[in-house]
Amino acid sequence: MTKLRHLFAILLVAIAPIVAWADEETSELNCTVEINSSKVNVANKEIFNTLKEAISEYMNNTKWTDAQFGLNEKIQCKLYLTIAQYNDGTGEMKGDLQIQSERPVYNSSYNTTIINFKDTKVEFNYQEGDPLVFSEVEMQDNLTAILNFYAYLIIGIDFDTFSLKGGDPYFERAANVVRLAQSSGESGWKAFEDKRNRSAVLSVFTDKVTSGYRELLYNYHRMGLDQMTVSVDKGRQSITKSLPALKGIYDSDPMSVALTMFRDSKLDELVNVYSKAGSSEKEEVYDLLSPLYPTDETKLKKIKEVSNN
Repeated sequence: MTKLRHLFAILLVAIAPIVAWADEETSELNCTVEINSSKVNVANKEIFNTLKEAISEYMNNTKWTDAQFGLNEKIQCKLYLTIAQYNDGTGEMKGDLQIQSERPVYNSSYNTTIINFKDTKVEFNYQEGDPLVFSEVEMQDNLTAILNFYAYLIIGIDFDTFSLKGGDPYFERAANVVRLAQSSGESGWKAFEDKRNRSAVLSVFTDKVTSGYRELLYNYHRMGLDQMTVSVDKGRQSITKSLPALKGIYDSDPMSVALTMFRDSKLDELVNVYSKAGSSEKEEVYDLLSPLYPTDETKLKKIKEVSNN
């Protein structure tokens, strides 16, 4: 299967077929890894440099899917791991993990954020030199399970922004990771345990009640942002039409993590999206989002305050 991910927009108007070079062994991800260990006091912090290198190699050298990616098609993503607790005897680490990814907007130099999510229940054991081993059929350890889950999530969401529900195969793989991990007893995986844990995040992309979020991802990015270089007004209007999906999710579950995921990745961007919109469109968007995000009122007011000039 060949994935011309960044050429989808061109394919809509191309007459001749387009062929992109792809290497079967090329990983799908270009992942930057950062580790903050300032909260722990240990004599030898080399363990955290080793961990950083191990995670980086794991994320960037694993072939996550059957799709072929060219070097210029890699998904740009970042993992920021903050270590809050560390037991140098057992190698147990606890902290949080910020996951970010972005994708380019067609025919522009702008990259849009599609994931900006913090996992606050990250716990694993790691000793310096421990190998990180990938497996699809069994859970090796909690660290690789967490990395596997977010790799598939990043890829699935990226595909969803280019084709309607295009991420299905990768959310299925993420679901398999969750199933394997749930039997381990490790934290962060149990269904209904936490509205923001990994099981809850997965449900955003697999449950019918939040299926509108995936349609929003496609309409916002592929039919919205990607079209703005051709027609700013038409692209923006597609984004406006996509946003009511959030209210549908809110009405079904006002605590859904889908709402948080959208807020953290998109609210700042929307200020710029509507900078040249008419007053009525700005009001429409503000009136829709304000009840959903009452604590972000200051930010939302900027949507209708931005200049049309």
